[in-house]
Amino acid sequence: SLRDTVPRGDCETVCPNTPCFSEVAYSQSTGQKEQLSRCLQRGIRRVQDLCKVLQLPTVFEETAVSYVQRALQHPSFHLVSLEKKELLGGCCVFVTCRQHNWPLTMGTICSLLYAKQELFASVYLSLQKELELSVPALSLADLVKTHLNSFRLFQHAADIPAPFVENKEKVVARTMQIVELASETWLVTGRHPVPIVTAAAFLSWQSLQPATRLACTLARFCKLARVDLPPPAHLRLKELLEILLRMASQLAWLRVFNLDKKTVVKHIGDLLQHRIFLLKSAFCPEDEEEQQCAAAPGEASPGSAAGAVQGGGCPSAGKRRPLLPPCLVNPRKRLRTAAPSASDSAVTGEEPISDGEIEQYLRGPEEIRAFRKAQAREVAGTERPRPW
Repeated sequence: SLRDTVPRGDCETVCPNTPCFSEVAYSQSTGQKEQLSRCLQRGIRRVQDLCKVLQLPTVFEETAVSYVQRALQHPSFHLVSLEKKELLGGCCVFVTCRQHNWPLTMGTICSLLYAKQELFASVYLSLQKELELSVPALSLADLVKTHLNSFRLFQHAADIPAPFVENKEKVVARTMQIVELASETWLVTGRHPVPIVTAAAFLSWQSLQPATRLACTLARFCKLARVDLPPPAHLRLKELLEILLRMASQLAWLRVFNLDKKTVVKHIGDLLQHRIFLLKSAFCPEDEEEQQCAAAPGEASPGSAAGAVQGGGCPSAGKRRPLLPPCLVNPRKRLRTAAPSASDSAVTGEEPISDGEIEQYLRGPEEIRAFRKAQAREVAGTERPRPW
């Protein structure tokens, strides 16, 4: 064999003047390039499937494919988890639609990918940062039109009662007005737009023919329209009705009626027509409310004490309160911590010492010199002979 014929120390006879081992790159030895190509193929295929499902133009698909190629070749996305890599394709489609002003929500993409919105949002922000993509804000008007295009209440069908069929242009126009009202009253800020658009479409559809549609619920409306009912839509509907009731209390010809959350729908047309005036009349600015509270701090009567509590502590807030976001009007209840028991509050000597307490015992240079002088005086005093 070769091992027997060649001496151990004479390797140059086998490969003269050349090293026996050559350097091999890490990517060539581990198959990293092949793995990236497989990830790239899966990402491109996922983008193409999403574009087909959403029926996007060919230009959108080409742009999204170029984005997913750049993302998977970027070093920041080489070591991310497989779950995040699978969401990159959806993020690229989402970015492309935003750039072309195509109304597409994050919830739609997440439902198609069966992904959590929090994880999708984190991948989307990372993609936007690493690739330095410019993404414009979503147009709410385009979103309303696109969302209402999927409703089946604008054409006669066998399973839809005749009084429930409505003109599409009328519903879109009134829904836009209600959504604008919601944006002016802090109901849109920081929230998913689809539940608000769904609640606004329901109110506009009811207000066009209230006599035959007031008995219809939001769940039945979504079922007839063949659209999904978002869980927060009930809360958005409740908040919109509260704003409308507040505005209705400022119209003179509506004060004689005992309006509630159902009957106020009949007068949505009048309320939207005088929207700006009614909002100024129903809600006062914050600085005006503070001046009213400061002007009469002790003039509240016993009968108005309950109104002061409900109005945030101000007697005049029962009539006009400031227009605040819902998170400030109805804050979440905080969990109360249990009071410490007698056994827990007892001192055992095993309590941890804080850094502030330790710093109290640390001496500076001046304190050390003064302490040494005091020690020296004490020692000198003990060495003096005692008088007998």
